[in-house]
Amino acid sequence: MLKDKVRALLEAALQEDSSLFLIDFSVTLDNKIKVVIDGDQGVTVQDCMKVSRAIEHNLDREEEDFSLEVASAGAAAPMVMPRQYKKNIGRKLEVNTLGDTFEGNLTDVTEKGIILEWKAREPKPIGKGKVTVRKKKEIGFADINEAKVVLKF
Repeated sequence: MLKDKVRALLEAALQEDSSLFLIDFSVTLDNKIKVVIDGDQGVTVQDCMKVSRAIEHNLDREEEDFSLEVASAGAAAPMVMPRQYKKNIGRKLEVNTLGDTFEGNLTDVTEKGIILEWKAREPKPIGKGKVTVRKKKEIGFADINEAKVVLKF
């Protein structure tokens, strides 16, 4: 079966470069193969070409016609794996949980979740006016509905 062949070729290609990892993989009924990868140091065009060639050069178009697309996870795409968070330490994230949305700098990734930090303006405990306070929130992976890097232009 084409999907099993492609999966084996894909796994072999990713084993050759341990900094790359699979985000999504699908084969449609009309043999459109789509692979989305990410990397601990990001993904280059050469990385996509290397994975694409590892798959394409080991399949026979005479046996089965197919189309192949290998892409990197987009900068604005939500993170889907804990491994993706590690490469984004120090960047600003928007994290949606079941009840809240948090925006802050990703300062750490643990086995269970992430730690966000940000500054907020709050009323002074005594008197009028506001004061800037540092906030810190630990969010478990299981509680995250969606997390994206906030891009600055």
